Amino acid sequence: MRGIPLRALIPNAVTVLALCFGLTGVRFGIAGEWEKAVASIIVAGVLDGIDGRIARLLKGATRFGAELDSLSDVTAFGVAPALIVYLWSLQYLPGIGWVIALSHAVTCALRLARFNAQIDAAPQPHKRAGFLTGVPAPVAAGLTLSPLFLTFWLEPALLGDPRVRATLVSLVVLPVAFLMVSSLPTFSFGSLRLRPSQRLPALVAVGLFAGALFSAPWMTLTLSCIAYAATIPFAVRSYARLQQREAATLSA
Repeated sequence: MRGIPLRALIPNAVTVLALCFGLTGVRFGIAGEWEKAVASIIVAGVLDGIDGRIARLLKGATRFGAELDSLSDVTAFGVAPALIVYLWSLQYLPGIGWVIALSHAVTCALRLARFNAQIDAAPQPHKRAGFLTGVPAPVAAGLTLSPLFLTFWLEPALLGDPRVRATLVSLVVLPVAFLMVSSLPTFSFGSLRLRPSQRLPALVAVGLFAGALFSAPWMTLTLSCIAYAATIPFAVRSYARLQQREAATLSA
């Protein structure tokens, strides 16, 4: 029997680590260690961002790995954030709080099911144009957890009231759940191409971001979530303009 090459197992191991960190975040949430819970989800997001690249680098991409990645994403970025925000705040909204938490987990599962169903489908217009359809699951997890980022950063006295905290989380979770399963185009930063003259400024920006992330992580993550949310209308407008140019080219 032919053995499985080691290069095919390495990216799968990274995916399993992301799954473990996501579940560990739930464990910290149950213990009330909120900063560790959020940090675990962030580490899971970093691992999720590199496992596919490792697979392509090692030429170890497999259909098994793609399915495992989706299952890991549902747990780490769907179930885990939903449970964390429920334990942190939504439990103070009897009945409806659990429904709101479920909305994040369910829409994350639906998004990943749609993604898997389209893997072998015909060319996808958003992907072909360098855009994503809806908000990716790891980004959605970060947006859902952004009220915790804000609390860790500013420690506002207003959010000490459980009802106010639960209301804020509800106002964040529901739109994010919608954006995950929506057909809105969003920017795919992996498809960005920089001009040679932009290389050095981009490296400087990455260095500054890394420095800010280490020195003031919660402030940086909060502002990053706000910045990403602000790009969504621009992505919709850019995609609409692209469609108009393509239609004009076809009709010419």
